[in-house]
Amino acid sequence: MKTQWSSSKQIKLGALMSYFTIAFNMIAGLIYTPWMISKIGQSNYGLYTLATSLITMFVIDFGMSAAVTRFVSKYNAAGDQETVNNLLGIVYKLYLLIDGVIFTVLLVVSFFLDTIYSNLSSADLETFKILYLIVGLFSVISFPFTNLNGILTAYEQFIGLKLADLFHKAFIIAAMVIALLRGYGVLSLVTVNAVSGILTIIIKLLIIRRKTAVRVNFKYFDRNMLKEIFGFSVWTTVGSLAQRLIFNITPSIIAAVSVTGAVGCAIFGLSNTIEGYVYTFATAINGMFMPRISKIIYDGKKETELMPLMIRIGRIQCMIIGLLVTGFIAFGRSFVVDIWNKPDFSQSYLGTVFLILPSFFYLPMQIANTTLIVENKVKLQAYVFVIMGVLNVCLSLVLSKYFGALGASISIFVAYMVRTILMVIIHYKVLHLNMLKFFKEVFLKLSPWLLITLAAGIALEYVNPIANKFVRFGTNGIAFVALFAALMYFFGMNTYEKNLLFGTVRKITKKIRH
Repeated sequence: MKTQWSSSKQIKLGALMSYFTIAFNMIAGLIYTPWMISKIGQSNYGLYTLATSLITMFVIDFGMSAAVTRFVSKYNAAGDQETVNNLLGIVYKLYLLIDGVIFTVLLVVSFFLDTIYSNLSSADLETFKILYLIVGLFSVISFPFTNLNGILTAYEQFIGLKLADLFHKAFIIAAMVIALLRGYGVLSLVTVNAVSGILTIIIKLLIIRRKTAVRVNFKYFDRNMLKEIFGFSVWTTVGSLAQRLIFNITPSIIAAVSVTGAVGCAIFGLSNTIEGYVYTFATAINGMFMPRISKIIYDGKKETELMPLMIRIGRIQCMIIGLLVTGFIAFGRSFVVDIWNKPDFSQSYLGTVFLILPSFFYLPMQIANTTLIVENKVKLQAYVFVIMGVLNVCLSLVLSKYFGALGASISIFVAYMVRTILMVIIHYKVLHLNMLKFFKEVFLKLSPWLLITLAAGIALEYVNPIANKFVRFGTNGIAFVALFAALMYFFGMNTYEKNLLFGTVRKITKKIRH
C-alpha cells in the first residue's frame, strides 16, 4: 500500500516533529512538573514514582520491539507483505505469553506489598496499593501493543507516529492541569496517564490500519521463524540489560561506597537528568533509517549507497550534537547554578560534561549501528555493551569511593569511550565500512568550527557585562547559536546540507502561508 508522503518527506517532517516534541517535553518538565508536585504533594509524587519504578522492573519486552522493527523492515523492503503478517501473528502470541507472565508476577507481588513497604505509613500504603493496581492494570493491557512503534517505523509512518506521541504528552498535561485545578489528587495522575496511553494505542492502530497493508495472521505458526525471532531478541535483551549497568546501578554504587552518600546520588542525579535531555534531543532521528538501510541491503547496493548515507546523516548528527555539547561546556555551569538556581550542585556541571562528551563521537555513527541490527549482528553489539557495563561497574566501585558523583561520571565516560572504539573496530572489520573516510568527512571537517564556537562561548562567559543572570544567559546563548550558524553555513556545511536546511524551511513557510 502506498503512503501519502514519500520516504524522504516522512523522515524530514518526522525529524522536525521529534525535535518539537522533545522541546515540548523539556519545557513541560521545567514548568509543569514542579507545579504538579506542589499540587499533589511531595509524598504522593514519591508514591507515584515508587509504583511506576516497581512495575517497570518487571515489564520488559525482551527485545521484541527491536525484533519487530528489524524483521518487518526486512520483509517490507522485499515487498513480502504475507510474511510480515505471518511474523506479526507469531510476535503477538509471544507478547501475550510474556504478558501472562508479567500479570502473574505483578499479582504475586501485590500480596506482599505490606511486607515489602512496611516502612510506609498506613495511609501512604493504602494510596500506594491503589496506584499499584491502576499502573499495573494499564501496563498489562498496553504491553501487547509495545510493538506498534516498531511497525510504524518499519513502514516509515514517522509523521503519524510523532503526532501520536505528541498527542500523548499534550493530553496528559492538559487533562492533569484540569484535574488538579478541580482538586483531584495523585490518583488522577495515574488515571490520566492510563487513559492517554489507551487513546494513543487506538490512534496508532488506526494509522496502521489506514496507512499500511498490515493484517496480522494470528493463525500462523512456524518454528524456524520463532527461532529466528528468539535468537535476535535474546541478544538484544542482553545488550539492554548490560546498559542498565550504567545509569541504573550507579546511584546504588555511590550510596554504597562514597562518603557523600545521598548528596552524591543527588549530584549524579542532576547530571543524569541533563544528560538525558541532551541524549534525547541528539537521538531524535535514530531508528528512522532502518527501513531505508534494509532496502539498500536488499537491493544489493550496500557498497555504493551505505557509506554516503552514513556520512550525510553523520555530519548532520555531528552538527546537532556538537552544538549541544559545546554549548553546555561553555554555559553549563551558569545553567546549573544560575538558571536552575542550584549552587550546591555546581559539581554536576563537570560530571555532565563527562557524561555527554562520548555522545559526540558515538551518535554520528548511528547508521552503522543500525546496519548491525539490520544484518542481524546484534550479538557483537551485545558483547560490546556487556564489556561497557562491567567496566563501568568496576571503575565506579573505585572512583566513586574517592571522588563521589564525579568519579562515577568519569567511569561512565571511560566505559562509553571504550564502547565507541570497539564499535568502530566492528564497523570496519565486520561491516567493511571505510571508517577513516567517515571520520575525515565528519569530524575532521566540522570540528575546527565547533572548537572556534566553543572558545567564543567560553570567552562570552567572562566578558559579558550584563548583571541580570537570566538576560546574560539568554544573550550569551543567542550569540553562541548565531556564531555557530554563521561558521557552519560559510565554512562547515556542504551544498546538500544547505539545500536540505533552506529547502525544508521554504516548504514549511509556503505551507504556513497557504
